[in-house]
Amino acid sequence: MKDLIYCQHAIPKEELRYGFRSSAATGCGWIATYNALRLLGKRVNKEELIRYYERQLPLLHGNTGTSIWGPAAFFRHHGFRVQVELRRNRFDAVAAEHPVCILFYYWCKGLKLGAHFVALHKTDRGFVGYNTYSNSTGPDSYGDSLDGFLKKRGYFGCVLMGIKEK
Repeated sequence: MKDLIYCQHAIPKEELRYGFRSSAATGCGWIATYNALRLLGKRVNKEELIRYYERQLPLLHGNTGTSIWGPAAFFRHHGFRVQVELRRNRFDAVAAEHPVCILFYYWCKGLKLGAHFVALHKTDRGFVGYNTYSNSTGPDSYGDSLDGFLKKRGYFGCVLMGIKEK
């Protein structure tokens, strides 16, 4: 799909502000939601989606990112079925049962700690994610196992949200 967001860092800092910050800095939550909706074939107004997330508490109007439970609340509020899975060894099975998922994880590089949301889905070539890396230019292959991908990358504190229409 041409209108997916592959790299939030490619969004100009003055466009699609998320609170007082740029979407390039803290927008991965709304971007994962946007990409998931597009993968489901839904039309999305980016500005309205950002406003929805800016109103969610307790994250200071989007300035510190998106709540870990924000995407699940969004999709449930809009009539979708959401399965939240915390056991990483169950991620592959849950993702295979849902047309789209949002994955949350923490990462650590040296002394720098961060968190990230990505939209993903299972294809005949394995799992594919969107907006995974700061230099992504298209869909990112996660291979045949989400658990294996997460272990290999050293990501931790992971939550998978399987999403489907009712």
